[in-house]
Amino acid sequence: MRVELLTIGDELLIGDTVNGNAAWIGRRLADHGVTVTRSLVVGDELDVISEAVLDALGRADAVITTGGLGPTSDDLTRDALAKAAGVPLHRDQVLEQRLRDRAARAERELQPMALRMAEVPEGASLLPNSSGSAPGLRVEVGGGVVYALPGVPFEMRTIMDEVVLPELAARAGLLRVARRTLRTATVWESVVAARLAPVEGMPGVSLAYLPDPAEVRVRVTATGDDAQALLTEAEGRARTLLGADLYGADEESLAQVVQRLLLERSQTVATAESLTGGLIGADLTGVPGSSAVYVGGMVTYATEQKHAQLGVPGDLLNVHGAVHPDVAAAMAVGVRERMGADYGLAVTGVAGPEPQDGKEVGTVYIGVAGPGRELFVSAPLLPVPGTGPEIRPVIRRMTVVHALDLLRRVLLGLETPSATAVAEKDREEPG
Repeated sequence: MRVELLTIGDELLIGDTVNGNAAWIGRRLADHGVTVTRSLVVGDELDVISEAVLDALGRADAVITTGGLGPTSDDLTRDALAKAAGVPLHRDQVLEQRLRDRAARAERELQPMALRMAEVPEGASLLPNSSGSAPGLRVEVGGGVVYALPGVPFEMRTIMDEVVLPELAARAGLLRVARRTLRTATVWESVVAARLAPVEGMPGVSLAYLPDPAEVRVRVTATGDDAQALLTEAEGRARTLLGADLYGADEESLAQVVQRLLLERSQTVATAESLTGGLIGADLTGVPGSSAVYVGGMVTYATEQKHAQLGVPGDLLNVHGAVHPDVAAAMAVGVRERMGADYGLAVTGVAGPEPQDGKEVGTVYIGVAGPGRELFVSAPLLPVPGTGPEIRPVIRRMTVVHALDLLRRVLLGLETPSATAVAEKDREEPG
C-alpha cells in the first residue's frame, strides 16, 4: 500500500500555518504499516489541486488530502476532486438536512454559503465526521482512491482514526507492525546511533532518529508475523546499549519522569530560574498532579534579585557575575531553603544572541541542591548549534532538558557525566 499526502491551503504555503496535519497523518500511517511515499503542499487553486491529485494517483494506491472542505469561496477541494474524477457536483439532500439540523440545535441561522459543504462529487461516499460539520469524502478515481479530510486538526484526526485507517488496513492486508519510541536526553544523535548499531542490524527491525534540542527520540519498528516479540527483543537490547541516557518511552516526558521519581520518594522540588524565565516550572506544572511534588519557583532574572531573593553572596556576583557555577549552586541552595523543598534546581546562563559579561552564548550552569547537603553543578552546555536570534529559544529549551535530566540522574543515584559533584562537608554552604 503506497499512499501520498496532499495538504491544501495558501496559509500553509506562506507560512501562516504550520503543516501539523501532514506530520500527524504520517505518524499514524507509519504506526499502521502504511508507506507514505510523498507529501505535497498546494495552494487554493482548483486546477493545481486537481492536477496534483491525478499526478499522485499515477504513483500511489491512495491519496489523502486535508483542507478545502469548508464553506468559503477558497474551499475548492470538492470541485477539484469532481474535475479529477470527470464527474459533476451534486447537492446531497441528507447532508444538507444534517447541516440545517446542526445549525438549529446551535440556535444559529444557517448561512447560504454553508450549503457548499453539501455539494459532493457524483459517486463520492461521505465519511462521517462526529467532531464537526464538514464530512470527509471518499472518491474513486481510476484504480485508486482519494480520501479528502477537513483541515481542522481534531476533525481530521477523528475521521482518520474512525474511518480511513481501518479502510486502508483492510485494502492493504497489512503486515503486522509493532513500534516503540525510546527517549534519550543530553546525548548527541550521532552518539545514540553509534550505540544502537547492533540493533539496526537485526532482521525485521528498523530505527528512525528524531532529534529535538538536547533530546533524541528513537522509533524502533519491528515487522512480520512475530513483530511484537521481535520488538521486545530489540527494545531490550536498545535499553541496555543506551543505559542511563535513556529516560523514558513513547509519550513520557522528562517532567513526567521527574514527577514520578519524586512521588516514589515522597520528595519535593523548587526551581530558581534566570535565562529560562520559568520554563522549567512550566514543564513541571504541565504534568497533572504536579502540586504533590512541585513547591514553587522564583524567576530571578536580574543579577541583584539573585542576591535579594535567593541569598546568592554579593561578593560572588561582584567578582564572577551572574553566570558562574558557584552562582548556580548558591541559587539551588537558596531556593531549596526558602521554599522548604527537598531539592532545589537552578539555572543561570547566556541564551544569546549576544555574549554577556564576557561569557559566550550557550554558557549555562545548572545547580541541584538536595537533602544531606548534596550539591551538583553542571558543566557549561557549550557547544550549541547555530548563531543569531534563532539560537535563543534553542538554548532555553536545551537548558530545560539538561536541568530536568540532571535532577533525574541525581534522584536515581546515576553517574552524572555532565556534572561535577561538590563535597559540601569541606565547604560552607553558599548563601
